[in-house]
Amino acid sequence: MNSLMQSLHHTKILITGATGLIGTALVRAVLDNTQDTVVFALVRNIEKAQKLFSDCGQNRLHFLVSDIAELKPENFGIEYIIHAASQTASKAFVDCPVETINTAFKGTAAVLEFARANPVKSFVYLSSMEVYGTPLTDEKISETHATNLDTMQVRTCYPESKRMCENLCVSYQSEYAVPVRIVRLTQTFGEGVSYYDGRVFAEFARCAIEGRNIILKTKGETKRCYLSLSDAVSAVFTVLLKGQDGNAYNAANESTYCSIYEMAELVAETCASGKIKVVIEEQQDISKFGYAPVLKMNLSTEKLRALGWEAEISLQKMFRIMIADMKKSRISE
Repeated sequence: MNSLMQSLHHTKILITGATGLIGTALVRAVLDNTQDTVVFALVRNIEKAQKLFSDCGQNRLHFLVSDIAELKPENFGIEYIIHAASQTASKAFVDCPVETINTAFKGTAAVLEFARANPVKSFVYLSSMEVYGTPLTDEKISETHATNLDTMQVRTCYPESKRMCENLCVSYQSEYAVPVRIVRLTQTFGEGVSYYDGRVFAEFARCAIEGRNIILKTKGETKRCYLSLSDAVSAVFTVLLKGQDGNAYNAANESTYCSIYEMAELVAETCASGKIKVVIEEQQDISKFGYAPVLKMNLSTEKLRALGWEAEISLQKMFRIMIADMKKSRISE
């Protein structure tokens, strides 16, 4: 990581969504692996940000306090931008679909206008594997794969807003020469996940910690790859510094491809020493939970690996890292 980021020495970088899971890790990675690089962290809650980064030297970390959609296009001499701000709570996709769309589109437009006002050398937009819709076979999915998203489903607000933002990014690259690259992340977790996070991987971790059986509301047939937080951070910086403008890159650990049921079994057996079980209590209507439809998201990372990147953390190790951190954070939360 340190050698990869040498070209960031003595530069200025803007990171949006800086208090989110991935944004926080990105900010810390820059501060830990560069010399005299100034980080501008876009945040909405300054108190939360100051607490989160209380151990970081404030001379290299500057907070820009703003709703992302209201970011003003000022010239701060920023040379690199990572746009990581996004709605991530699945339940919000069905409860607040309009806000999900507006935050994505208006926020991304504002950040791209900010990029136009600065001497930006590289701009990375963090997108999602969900842009591919709901693949139904185990075929490998490259960056040119089509989508089968149903726009008549409310939850589609999230992946469709990501798709629109991707196109907005390449449109700015084409019309205004903003040097945009896109990272399509699979589900990512590691240190920093809140003990009360509502996503399925966090629930599995809580069950292991508390000695509760893992209760699945579906048969757990959805299959996807996962990615450790540290591997996601290295993927983002690889694309920022080595990627090609106007290109998208899948980021996942291909070796972690499994069903939700298989992942639950892994946690029960290896992280809870077999003391808990996986129980299926199938629900008639799962739409209220914000779950995506059953899918098989077998991402190919060949394009990203061609830049020299490799995933390093296994799924079992990802859970062990997250569980250890959640145990510590539980006390403070």
